[in-house]
Amino acid sequence: MPVYSMTGYASVQHSPLAADGETPANAAPTARLGLEIRSVNSRFLDLSFRLPEELRQLEPGLRELITRQIKRGKVEVRASQDASDSANLQVPNHQALQKIAALQEKIQDWLPSARGLSVADVLRMSTGNSGQAALDEASWMQLAAQAVDALREARAREGARLTEMLQSHIEQLRRLAELAVPLVPQLVEQQRQRFLERWKDAMALADGSHLPEAAQDRALTEATAFAIRIDVAEELTRLRSHLDELSRLLSKGGDIGKRLDFLIQELHREANTLGSKSAVLEMTRISVDMKVLIEQMREQVQNIE
Repeated sequence: MPVYSMTGYASVQHSPLAADGETPANAAPTARLGLEIRSVNSRFLDLSFRLPEELRQLEPGLRELITRQIKRGKVEVRASQDASDSANLQVPNHQALQKIAALQEKIQDWLPSARGLSVADVLRMSTGNSGQAALDEASWMQLAAQAVDALREARAREGARLTEMLQSHIEQLRRLAELAVPLVPQLVEQQRQRFLERWKDAMALADGSHLPEAAQDRALTEATAFAIRIDVAEELTRLRSHLDELSRLLSKGGDIGKRLDFLIQELHREANTLGSKSAVLEMTRISVDMKVLIEQMREQVQNIE
């Protein structure tokens, strides 16, 4: 199953044509239907519709169609219909204009604040066929299905690009974790020798005698406590486990965005712990490099559905 980004755009249009693909010269007025869908990232599915007044009845069907196929994202839908040919515009007859004027006067007598009709309003009211396309809900829903499919394809392409980038970052984090593994034993041994040398210096200053066994045991105890304090084996194990799960989810695809976001938080926690336990500059650098990569992953994961 693909990984879908929440970022995408689709635009489809349809003009009713004859069987030969051309509009006859004596055809009834038709309209060019247009539907545009754009989406960006969001924690949940947030739908908004920008529809002309004559297309408001389409909103429930559009909402149901989108919610069946898209789970997360801020989705904006715009619909339009334009006359397919300016020649289809007809001059209203005098009787129609008189009726419209009388109707406007009557309404404004009751509602003085009502605005006057525009030329577009008059043309729309006086031309009986101009709204015919808006009433064909089946055509609109077919167009909407095409737009949603195109949007999902766009989101899948963006999701594939994000997946490739995330897998690359996962491999870099694995390599950084492998660099950190041998550092702890080396550091523990260095610290043990350092404790022993300090005890030797302290005892020599005290009475010039050789280092007693009790002092050596104390040095080893201090070195052991230090080793426990800086041990990051558990953090590295958990970090590798999180990376394995991230890679598995990306291979599986589907609705994985929230789980990816949780794992990114866990990765950041382990990288922070590595930095706080660091006793050498090289471990600090590894921790910083990890956090930079994880932050880059966080920004991209927030775009995944």
